[in-house]
Order: sequence, then C-alpha cells, then structure tokens
Amino acid sequence: MDHFQLIDGQLCAEQVPLADIARDVGTPVYVYSRATFERHARVFREALSGLPSVHIAFAVKSNPNLAVLRLLSKEGYGADVVSEGEMNRALAAGMPAEDIVFSGVGKSKRELTAAVKAGIGQFNLESEEEGVELAAIASELGATATCALRVNPDVDARTHEKISTGKAENKFGVSYDRAAGIYARLSALEGLNMRGLAVHIGSQISDLEPSRQAFVKMGALMEELRAQGLSVTHMDLGGGLGVPYKGNESLPTPADYGAMVVEVTKGWDVTVMFEPGRVISGNAGVLVSEVIRVKEGTSAPWIVVDAAMNDLARPAMYDAWHDFAAVKPTGETFTANVVGPICESSDTFAKNREVDVVKAGDLVVFRTAGAYGATMANTYNSRALVPEVMVDGDAWALVAGRIEPETILAAESVPDFLV
Repeated sequence: MDHFQLIDGQLCAEQVPLADIARDVGTPVYVYSRATFERHARVFREALSGLPSVHIAFAVKSNPNLAVLRLLSKEGYGADVVSEGEMNRALAAGMPAEDIVFSGVGKSKRELTAAVKAGIGQFNLESEEEGVELAAIASELGATATCALRVNPDVDARTHEKISTGKAENKFGVSYDRAAGIYARLSALEGLNMRGLAVHIGSQISDLEPSRQAFVKMGALMEELRAQGLSVTHMDLGGGLGVPYKGNESLPTPADYGAMVVEVTKGWDVTVMFEPGRVISGNAGVLVSEVIRVKEGTSAPWIVVDAAMNDLARPAMYDAWHDFAAVKPTGETFTANVVGPICESSDTFAKNREVDVVKAGDLVVFRTAGAYGATMANTYNSRALVPEVMVDGDAWALVAGRIEPETILAAESVPDFLV
C-alpha cells in the first residue's frame, strides 16, 4: 500500500496534489510520501517480531536522501552503507554509529580508516585480504573493528542478472567452501572482533526459496564454526525483498518473508540482522514529469516526456518496468511508447504499452520510483540534476534542490594552456 491516490480526479501524494508541487518546483521531480515510508518501515519490523533479537539497517544505496534517512532513524532503523559518503549521510541524519553496517566489495584504506574512527557497528568483510588490512588499520588506531564475514553461498536468486549477487560468478563475498578457514584466520588477528556471518544473494527477489536455501547453508556454516570453538553471535541475512512494480504483481510480503526467516533460524541463538532497501523505499516515491509532445509513430505514438534516463536509469539499465499514469486521467487509454529527450535509443520507459491518453503539457508519473531513482540520477546531456520533495499530510518540503547545468558548468575551468 502507498499514499499516492486520486482525490477529486487528480493524483495526490497524501493530501497534496502533485500538480501543485510540479507548479512550484518544476518537472521532472521526485516526490516521496512520509506516511508510506513510515508504514513500510513498521510493517517490515513487525514481520520480524517472532525473532528474539533483531537489527535492521536500511540500505542507504536505495535512497540516500538526508530527509529519508532522518525519517527512518526516527523509526529506529540503522544504516547499511557501501561508501564513506553514505556513512557520513547516515551519521548526519542522526543514525548512531553503532547501528551502521559498512558493506561493499571495494572499501578503500581511506574508507576503512574513516569508519574505524567513526566507531561504526559492523564491517561486512568481503575478502580475507580486506580483513587483514582492516586489522592493521584498527590496531594502528588502538581500536577493535567488529566484523562479519560475507559469504557467497552460490545460490541463484532468480532475479535480473545485473542485480544478482549470490552466485559463484558474482564478485561479492568469499566462497562458501573457503569461508570457515578464512573466518578462523581472521578471528586470530589483533584488531578484529569477528562476531558473525553475512549473506546477500540479490535484489528484487520474487521467490523466497533461494533465500531459504542460502539461509540454511549459512546456518550450517555457523554450526561448523561454533564446533571449532569460534564465536558467532550475529547473522546478517541481507535484504533484497522485491516490490510490485506492475500494479497487478503478486510478490512475497514482509510477513511471508518474516515467517520463513523465523522457521529457518529457530535455535540459532544470534542477533539476526537485515538490510532492507527497496521494500521500504520503492513504493514510497514517484517521479513526476510533463509531456513535451505526442508524436506520430509507425506502429504506436511516441509520448515524449521531460524526464529522461539520466533522471530514472532503471528502465535503460535493467529493462525495468515502472507503471506510467496521468496525474489527471480522463479514463481513456491508448497504446503508446513512452520516451525521454536524451539522444540515446535506450532512453525509453515503455514500449507498446496501454497507458492513459495524454497530450502536450499534461503531467504524468512513473510509480515505484522511491528506490534506485534519484540516487542513480546524473547530468548526461548536460541536464539538470533532478530535485526531490517530501510530503507530510497536507504539507510538503523541498528536500533536495534542482542542480542546474549552470552550477555544474561553474565548477569546471579551462586550463591556461588552452587559453
């Protein structure tokens, strides 16, 4: 459920007409619903209520907006970060350092050092080499870095190839067969406190069976480590639970997911950690755009909108579906293509899709845009960087301003040798 609904014939975010935001901020613009974020955060937490000890860290990469992180901090969420920049955002939003998990396969020496100094709660180590480097950094700083070892269980998440992370050919984690030996060697290093294991097999997961298989394997590995006298007090099961991008999709709910986790982890005697992202933020945001024109096509008309692949990259990157709708629908539909203005054929949002009839000047939305939307935006074709708005009931606020091409141009210079 989200809080983007028709009121008196026009689409609103909670009680605010999207047309009002578009009028004042311009288009394209991302619009988030506070009530939707809060509902999703609470539903996910409640789904895990059958577990004795839980830690939830929001996957910042899905939506790193400072207001979003502040909102989730108020809901008791920590942060799963993959860069120093994300760590600093989480801290600035008020998330306690001890509730931050630092993931990512390529943490630099600078990032590891900054995270140790910040006192973050857990490093998810992606290799033995990373663990050795972190141990040296922590020892030099007179600190101890608390860690989990990320394991690649060689389980196919059955999701899009580019967001699958748990197969043997993926770059993430250490191989399952080598994990016990690596964990033992890292546990012996001064500067590290090895307390657990981590796994994440992919994003937009629509079938719980692969996750079940991965978690069962991780449980077996945990028992193997304990049999060797090693301590395992935390198990990070990652995130990746999918959300419906098409209005009629049926996917596992957080309650379904929670029930599976409770069953698999029974008797583990650990704190179970989670890193939800998309399931919290995906349907909490839309991208509002304006139709530039509708032009004749060979088999179907082309709806050209002012949002582009630089504003919402997922369709170009993953052939991702986003429901497309008029802000003020007439009830009429037609079959059309929806594209942006960028000079790339991949700047296409929909092909031969049944959509609301629209004309030049009409406002439209791309739904389920709260995750991996603004965070992946860029300035290709020297376009502005898209702004973000958050709605709270009948009020709204700009939470990230539009960065105009002139501002970006001002940061560049021509060297003397070209004058």
